[in-house]
Amino acid sequence: MRQDWQAWQGHWRELVTTARRTVADGLVVGTSGNVSVRVGDTVLVTPSGVPYDRLGPNELCAVDLDGRRTAGDLSPTSELPLHLSIYRGTDATAVVHTHAVHATAVSTLVDELPAIHYMTAALGGPVRVAPYATYGSDELAAHTLMALRERTGCLLRNHGTITYGRSLDQAYDRTAQLEWMCRVWLAASSVPGRTPTVLSPEELARVADRLRGYGQRSLS
Repeated sequence: MRQDWQAWQGHWRELVTTARRTVADGLVVGTSGNVSVRVGDTVLVTPSGVPYDRLGPNELCAVDLDGRRTAGDLSPTSELPLHLSIYRGTDATAVVHTHAVHATAVSTLVDELPAIHYMTAALGGPVRVAPYATYGSDELAAHTLMALRERTGCLLRNHGTITYGRSLDQAYDRTAQLEWMCRVWLAASSVPGRTPTVLSPEELARVADRLRGYGQRSLS
């Protein structure tokens, strides 16, 4: 177990950095929201009710995919069922959950965030809103997994956002992008007498194809 603890420390430091970033960027307040990363069959996750600036190596919290604690003395986040359902149902290796202001506002207004910007394609298409259920419940986890079908992010009704990725950076970037798109939609839809234009499924498909080749390519 000691060997596992040492192997997890790098992943834990990255998780803590990501969690603190959600606070610094205004995506969560206090101890709201949570972050996790999967390492093999182990999930490292933020503990319940502990401010992120107090997290250090000794606060490492690890569970298996059934939610049994395998390392650390602190209880995991109350949203653990939400994280575990995503790891079981997708190829995620990182999950970020926030209570971002604009995204939470949008979750109370619509059943799906319209394709207000081409970066909608980066999340798999128009972002669905999972029906409301009490936080930390298996019902919320089930609603969320359904809303994430063929998507990498969704809104949680009257609650916030959740995104996943193949890395913490990717999951966080998707969270930030989703909050930004919600902010754009709210701004555009608030103009009296005007209705925002949205992108067609065909255009989103073209963008998705281009995004697959986006970025720097290896020269080796």
